[in-house]
Amino acid sequence: MVLVPCCQAEVARTLNAGKALVLARTPLAELWRHPLHTREMGSQITNVLRCLYLEASGYQVTVTELVGWEHSLKNELIIAKYTGQKKRSAAERLRAILEQFGIESLLETRFRLADIPG
Repeated sequence: MVLVPCCQAEVARTLNAGKALVLARTPLAELWRHPLHTREMGSQITNVLRCLYLEASGYQVTVTELVGWEHSLKNELIIAKYTGQKKRSAAERLRAILEQFGIESLLETRFRLADIPG
């Protein structure tokens, strides 16, 4: 499977919705306090979560450039090969990231881990 990530706004919206609570909880929330940073951080977190979800679901994942950075800032290419070996550690890291960023609600909508050990 080859993916060129897009549709990354959902995580940014979810980050924005819980921003005040997370700002009070951790200084790392400064990384997405401003709207531009929220969008960029949401994009980065989305791609990381997608990779972890694929690994947790039994894929070997490689992330590389689609084109050079001089052509596009959004140039990530995710390559996933199904191996059938679900990684519990990836599922645990995915859950931990969602919790750390205060976006656990995405477990119900985007990153369902019911069939993944952990």
